[in-house]
Amino acid sequence: MQNLIDRNIESFVNDNLSVFPAVVILGSRQCGKSTLVKMLYRNSDTCLYLDLQNLDNLNKLREPMLFFQANHDVTVCLDEIQLVPELFSVLRSEIDRNRRPGRFILLGSASQDLIQKTSESLAGRVGIIELTPFTIEELEQNAGFELNCFWLRGGYPDNSEFR
Repeated sequence: MQNLIDRNIESFVNDNLSVFPAVVILGSRQCGKSTLVKMLYRNSDTCLYLDLQNLDNLNKLREPMLFFQANHDVTVCLDEIQLVPELFSVLRSEIDRNRRPGRFILLGSASQDLIQKTSESLAGRVGIIELTPFTIEELEQNAGFELNCFWLRGGYPDNSEFR
């Protein structure tokens, strides 16, 4: 992954993963939730990333309990979790069965519905983190990035620069 900006929140995410069986990362669209997780696990084969907007990935969860049990030894990242709200009760059961820290990372938009589902179904089982667009400190730490361009976009990247 080239041209990626280090996020100041990485250590906080790792701290949460070392304590909670699941970590929820909420944020607006395009703020970098998926990229953050991919950066955290870039040199590791201990994370299985599923984009729930991708039909092939979604099909892997036809029998979610079997899938989670078969992948109990890795971190399973479920991106766009708000699209499959029925997974919350399955996750609750699976976490109660095996409370190993860092089993799940759930990514989604900071919608009221997602926050409510997480609070109701996974209370006491998750760390909840809100990711913002880039901060000025993050941008200043990365040489080669035009601060004014990012700043004028509200801290959001121009996606074409990072692919």
